[in-house]
Amino acid sequence: MKISVQINQMRRLSVIVLINFAMASSLVAQGLPGTKNGEWRYIGGDMGHTRYSPLDQINRDNFDDLEQAWIWRSDNFGPNLDYFSRSTPIYVDGVLYTVATPRRQVMALDPATGEILWTFREPETIRHQRSPRQAYGKGVAYAEVNGRGVIYVTSPGFFLWALDAKTGLPIEGWGSEFPVGAFPKTGSIDLIPHLVEGWGPWEDYVVAGGQYDPDYGIPRELGMVTASAPPMVVNGVVVVLVGHQPSYGQTRIENVPGDIMGFDAETGELLWKFHVIPRPGEVGHETWLNDAWRFSGDMSTWAPASADPELGLVYLVTNASTVQAYAGHRPGDNLFGGSVLALDVSTGERRWHYQIHRSDQWNYDLPTPPLLMDLTVDGQRVPAAVQNTKQGLVFAFNRETGEPIWPIEDRAVIQTEVPGNYTAATQPFPTWPEPVDPIVMNGITDEFVIDYTPGLKEEALTILNSFRIGGLYVPPLPNTYQGEYINNVGCLGAGNVISHPPVADPSTGMMYNSHRRRCFAPGFMRPTNGVDRDNPNYPRPGEGGATPNSTPTTGMTVADWLPGGGGGLPTIDGLSLYKRMNNQLTAYQMNTGEKTWSLPIGETPDAIKNHPRLRGLDVPNSGGDGWSIQMVMGDILVQTRALSEGMAQMLPDAPLTLNARDKMTGEILGSVPLPAPGQYGMMTYMHRGQQYIVVQIGSTQTDFPGALVAYRLPN
Repeated sequence: MKISVQINQMRRLSVIVLINFAMASSLVAQGLPGTKNGEWRYIGGDMGHTRYSPLDQINRDNFDDLEQAWIWRSDNFGPNLDYFSRSTPIYVDGVLYTVATPRRQVMALDPATGEILWTFREPETIRHQRSPRQAYGKGVAYAEVNGRGVIYVTSPGFFLWALDAKTGLPIEGWGSEFPVGAFPKTGSIDLIPHLVEGWGPWEDYVVAGGQYDPDYGIPRELGMVTASAPPMVVNGVVVVLVGHQPSYGQTRIENVPGDIMGFDAETGELLWKFHVIPRPGEVGHETWLNDAWRFSGDMSTWAPASADPELGLVYLVTNASTVQAYAGHRPGDNLFGGSVLALDVSTGERRWHYQIHRSDQWNYDLPTPPLLMDLTVDGQRVPAAVQNTKQGLVFAFNRETGEPIWPIEDRAVIQTEVPGNYTAATQPFPTWPEPVDPIVMNGITDEFVIDYTPGLKEEALTILNSFRIGGLYVPPLPNTYQGEYINNVGCLGAGNVISHPPVADPSTGMMYNSHRRRCFAPGFMRPTNGVDRDNPNYPRPGEGGATPNSTPTTGMTVADWLPGGGGGLPTIDGLSLYKRMNNQLTAYQMNTGEKTWSLPIGETPDAIKNHPRLRGLDVPNSGGDGWSIQMVMGDILVQTRALSEGMAQMLPDAPLTLNARDKMTGEILGSVPLPAPGQYGMMTYMHRGQQYIVVQIGSTQTDFPGALVAYRLPN
């Protein structure tokens, strides 16, 4: 009897020890706030945007047992401009929140059924119709204010809304009244007056007799502003991110700068504004030559933000200034373009920054926020911010000080030959970690030339000898070029990771990066002769507007040179000159900076495997079409594949599955079918004792042009 009692006591003690150990492990794994108690409070899960959750009810042993719980369709709420489901939902206090359609309608969903609890849609304005990024909303933000849950969302028309999380009604006594249409008297802020206050071109416009039309927004001759990423709420401050018409589609050299603003979460009062284009006396002003700071604008914060509330810092990333193919009108390194910014969230003051690339002319805007996690480097604990790039480079910083964890060196790059253009003499390259694809360092050198057969390699080398081979920062040539080369050739290692963001595991220090290789000979630049081909906005009803190939009458200035077509890298009977690396997933151990594994996602396309010149050869798997998207959850890496509309013909052959992978090897441990290709991201939460996984899916080639699909284990 005593023995039995002792055994039972030992069992209870063992259970207590295991529970305490599990709780301690969970606390370590939590990292920054956001996923405690099974929640997913930010679109990136936690405030570090790692897309990690410690939940493990769904795991490697039972993943195959998952069943579809519900599907929610965004096309039930109006037309979509495209098939992407860009918004990752958040889960807070038993409710899912997301946005959908070009109206960026806010939805509250029942997490168990996907049923609508409430919706909110901003009243119509002309400036919403003029917004260049209507359907690009990535989600909402949440905060608790005086014990009340509040949803914050930035609309395409550039309004900030505060909504009651339980009812969807605008918060009373918050913000200010908007004097147009059916807007409520409270709950919103017109962000444009705050943005343009103190901005020289706006003040000149007012002095000249111009008036602000709140229905129309910023006059076209001054620019266009919108938003894509949701705000970030940190320590009671709502940090608003800014978007514009993409710089690669512009001809005009003027635009409004995307200054970053902080508002009081409780009242809506403007607390601070950070100038992304430094004004006289501010750090970085000297990097804007030719007085370009006066008229040049843009510098969007397209990507979401991450934050460390204990340090009181919010981390943001930017793109280039106006006309992202030519910089002759804005010579200089153009700080804070292409930069990681760490701002004091209480004051908006810059704590530190790092310019990832200078004077961007390649559409290399930073597409994803820094991943924040604590690392152990050479035995020392380091609060880290890891910045992934379109180029395929990986930068790692101490997120408190901004000091690089491993050295970064400046390397000389090929200079522009376009008359009047400007390129920076050097660009920064991390010495460690190594890039996701080593080809980006020097381009198509001998080790990367196609070599399935000796004959193919010889043909490829003969062609490449007529080109100037470079790595990442290869400028286009003018259409008048008559030098010794046919064209320049560059290579890109990652691509637009906005749509397939990297993820991290704070409990292990692992990071997972989706990428693909692309080498190119850029198109040639042509002079514009002062003719504006840009038409980003709808004109005001009843009035004329700028049309393609017409010069505006509003006094705007047009860039001297723009892409004029041509270019292109030859192939050998349809085979690329370089070794292909299509859809690829690479894992890093960020405590050491080392790659731990890298594997292809999907299979080499049939057009290559069955190519007549490769018949009978064992062609290495280069990966399939599309991108890999993933999140980290408990003991597994959850992963699926995204396919674009251009790959619609691949759908019958591409397995549409959601996979559980081993975090340390990438091996597939289990799979369940998806009704459509994945898009952008996924999330997980625990609701009433049951864990769910929600995946963004979409394709017009399926029954789901934009949807959310939820999975759970059988009851």
